[in-house]
Amino acid sequence: MRRPSAALILIISLFMAGPTNAGPFDDALKACDRGDHKEEYRLIKPLADQGDASAQYYLGVMYDDGHGLPQDYSKAMRWYEKAADKGNAEAQCNLGSMYVKGHGIPQDYNKASMWYEMAADKGNAKAQFNMGELYASGKGVPQDYVLAYMWFILAASHYPASEIADRNNVAIKINEIALKMVPEEIDEAQRLVRVWKPKKER
Repeated sequence: MRRPSAALILIISLFMAGPTNAGPFDDALKACDRGDHKEEYRLIKPLADQGDASAQYYLGVMYDDGHGLPQDYSKAMRWYEKAADKGNAEAQCNLGSMYVKGHGIPQDYNKASMWYEMAADKGNAKAQFNMGELYASGKGVPQDYVLAYMWFILAASHYPASEIADRNNVAIKINEIALKMVPEEIDEAQRLVRVWKPKKER
């Protein structure tokens, strides 16, 4: 599944930033909008160095996408890991994607599933969709249509209404996986959805 554009990811990360850093993040977004990536980096780097998880994730995206900086998967990985270790779900999800694609690291579906699951457990829709994909294909986890269906349904419920393409894509996946299941399996998947609750940060 294609990740959102760098600009969209950066906007999302701004909303996740705590009130203490709202000013620098807001200024970074303005710099991004006017194409002043040098200023954008100048504002974000100190926050990331100070341990702000949202800033670390933001910087990881900049390196990952080559957004205002030379694309560098190794540096992206390093910043994602710092943010992910602090429980940042977006960084955890992006780490999973790097392991799936083998960007800057050997492809490893087992590690991808580990990072995706951490983010999915927090309610991250993209990670939930990706977990559905892994269970549907049996990559990094045992193939399990019940769990695939569960994760797809959860992703559908967590994607914002504005993300029409993602919502349509997950609807297609739900229909595809349902064709491979018997009614009892669908009932079990729906039961798992009903009892699912987001987990605490880890």
